[in-house]
Amino acid sequence: MSATDPNCIFCKIVSGKIPSRKVYEDDHVFAFHDIAPWAPVHFLMIPKLHIPSMAHVGVEQAGLMGHMMTLAPKLAMQEGCNPYPEGGYRIVLNTGMEGGQEVHHLHMHVMGGPRPWLKG
Repeated sequence: MSATDPNCIFCKIVSGKIPSRKVYEDDHVFAFHDIAPWAPVHFLMIPKLHIPSMAHVGVEQAGLMGHMMTLAPKLAMQEGCNPYPEGGYRIVLNTGMEGGQEVHHLHMHVMGGPRPWLKG
């Protein structure tokens, strides 16, 4: 895996070459609003390191994945999801073509808010 892929749209978003509506950024991850949201709250969280998919995650990324999973609830609440148990959110990581992955840079969808949602 390389640090970035010059042809990857998400790498271009992280570098600022393509604008986005940023939700959060630190040294390891970048989160931004989805351009075609399925739910009242819908943002993507991506590693800054170019990892093509969950199929490419190894033990060396365990800390990064744990960071993303523990950050998701905080950002979901920050962005307007209602608290558990009546509220909540969904975390989705699509992997590969059959898994519905459209951009081949690992990304976590965080979706929530009152139903019904556009999809899902």
